Amino acid sequence: MPRKGVAAKAKSSKKAGAQTLPRCGLCARTGNLTKTECCDQWICDDEDNYVLFSYARNSCSRNHTRYTLCGFHSNERHRGAWQDCNKCRQSFEAEMYAYYGTNEFNFMKLANPPAFEPTRCTRCNKVVNLGTDAYSVNGANTFCSACFSL
Repeated sequence: MPRKGVAAKAKSSKKAGAQTLPRCGLCARTGNLTKTECCDQWICDDEDNYVLFSYARNSCSRNHTRYTLCGFHSNERHRGAWQDCNKCRQSFEAEMYAYYGTNEFNFMKLANPPAFEPTRCTRCNKVVNLGTDAYSVNGANTFCSACFSL
């Protein structure tokens, strides 16, 4: 009877030799993939799923390109690594910089996002997450979705 450790090693070496299909680094799907221009990662080639002005977040490719510092850095043709880019840092207020650097559309997340005071609705004082919530801005005033419809 083989020892447990030997059997486990044999099993794992078989897996290592097996050829695996590339997977989207965000959703793990294996079909219809492409490599990102910004960071050379496998991602779903699915921008055609997005409906204009729907604000849907149903496209891995579009989400990475539009909602990450990696995608922004590449689109703006900044030099160097996005994690160290002062131009990227200066382009966003702290809350959005932190969101773009740490959200689920990143392959690599920003190690030390900046601290920030949460944005609050001018009318009702509810916290408004600028990265994910619906809101409206009028001058220096920010309104949550409940208050901007009043």
